[in-house]
Amino acid sequence: MSALGGGAARERSRSPPPQQRRGRPDAERDEKRLNDGKALQATDDLLDGFSAKQIFETSGSLSGLTYDDLICLPGRINFGVQDVCLASMFSRKIALRTPIVSSPMDTVTESDMAIAMALEGGLGVIHANFPIEVQAREVMKVKRYKSGFIQDPVCVSPTMTISELDQLKSKLGFTGFPVTENGQMGSKLVGLVTKRDTDFIKDPNTTLGSIMTPLKDLVTAEEGVDLKAANEILQQSKKGKLPILSKARLLVALVARTDLKKNAEFPNATKDPINKSLLVAAAIGTRPEDKDRVQALSAAGVDAIIIDSSQGDSIFQHEMIRWIKKEFPQIQVVAGNVVTKRQAKNLIECGADGLRVGMGIGSICTTQDVCACGRAQASAVYNVAKVARAYGVPILADGGISSPGHIVKALALGAGAAMCGSLFAGTSESPGEYFYAEDGTRLKRYRGMGSIDAMKKGSDDRYFGATSAIKVAQGVSGNVQDKGSIHRYLPYLTQGLRHGMQDLGVQSVGQLQQRLQEGELRFELRSAAAQREGGVHNLHSFERKLFAD
Repeated sequence: MSALGGGAARERSRSPPPQQRRGRPDAERDEKRLNDGKALQATDDLLDGFSAKQIFETSGSLSGLTYDDLICLPGRINFGVQDVCLASMFSRKIALRTPIVSSPMDTVTESDMAIAMALEGGLGVIHANFPIEVQAREVMKVKRYKSGFIQDPVCVSPTMTISELDQLKSKLGFTGFPVTENGQMGSKLVGLVTKRDTDFIKDPNTTLGSIMTPLKDLVTAEEGVDLKAANEILQQSKKGKLPILSKARLLVALVARTDLKKNAEFPNATKDPINKSLLVAAAIGTRPEDKDRVQALSAAGVDAIIIDSSQGDSIFQHEMIRWIKKEFPQIQVVAGNVVTKRQAKNLIECGADGLRVGMGIGSICTTQDVCACGRAQASAVYNVAKVARAYGVPILADGGISSPGHIVKALALGAGAAMCGSLFAGTSESPGEYFYAEDGTRLKRYRGMGSIDAMKKGSDDRYFGATSAIKVAQGVSGNVQDKGSIHRYLPYLTQGLRHGMQDLGVQSVGQLQQRLQEGELRFELRSAAAQREGGVHNLHSFERKLFAD
């Protein structure tokens, strides 16, 4: 063997095998990737999307943005959906466990809605489109409400006939009624009529006074009885209904066994911490006579006043805020509506405890079309919330809400709660009666407070048109589909909220808004194609069910 050949053999013997020669660069490459990954974690390269400040406050932000224009980017989940806390603030002093408020519209909120909203942890705002004494009475119904007691039962008179009673039963859906002297609540009870009393009566002209169970044969309880005692009386007597009477034998309430069976505890109820009554708000205008309305509402026990105006930054509202805060300092005043920082600052400096944000963005509102004035809601909420936060004043995102996702976005942009109208207009607690469309769909009427129909009842003051000979509509009237009871619908909304906040990686509204301020909450703008992609698409047909029991 030559020397050259021997040297080559020794060199080959010192060379690593092929797999080792390939492994060394791989190991070096893996180590480099690991170091690059560690470096990446220490930089902003992992930060997707944009902060709200970048989207709304950069010099290139020339367009108003709606909720649908934005999408929130997900965070990291290290907790269960049941651990999400929705507690937030309605005003400086009123806290909510459910950050949702019903709008002061005459097809949305009266006492039934306000009671249901408060029981579920939100708040109802009773509209002002009826006489002062009627609105005050609606407030009193909420304040006097006791879970399990029917405070306003439908009564009938002894002179009513069976045929008239049949019509009433088919309309209301239940069969038992207290019989009072004049057929009204608060008058003397004379008996009770049930299905058992009427089943075998053939003459439709028979009066109820001749067939009812008279008072002397009824089991009753005195005013002041608690729910537990009332329940025991019903169980022992094996009766279906228990009238509650005053010392003068006037009917003040009714307890029904079927309602007791359905009655559930409402641990999230919005209550006064001292007297445990439900909290309620009411709307007023800015006319001089609205001062009389405030006095009546205060006497009725109202907890908050909403000054209801489409454009809140007016001298009329400034004066009203100052007057209320001077005369009734215990009442929280929510002013508005506003959509700009300057509007917000002006009302806060007058003494507002909360702000209502939104102009022309409701599903039945035409203000932006008619008056060329308003603002896209996401832009309005973010900008007003930024100013209000500096003063410690919560804001209500009013309008533009059509899904739980919109409520998540409103809270993510700084709102303390979302105010909803159309979402609740089709529920059984909203005013009005159901009717059926030609296709069998069950509907209820819903109208904007700027519609001509609502203005004729008095809401034109909201648009500074009370003294005008010509009323210019800034809203429409329409119909909405039946959504069932608030007690089924609101839990769907709140569960959707919890899932949304869990996906964002936040456990509370406070944490959500802290991340908003720190820039850790990230957003992206959505193109029209992205919005289509984010909804249901590419199906021949589909059925949408909002929730399952």
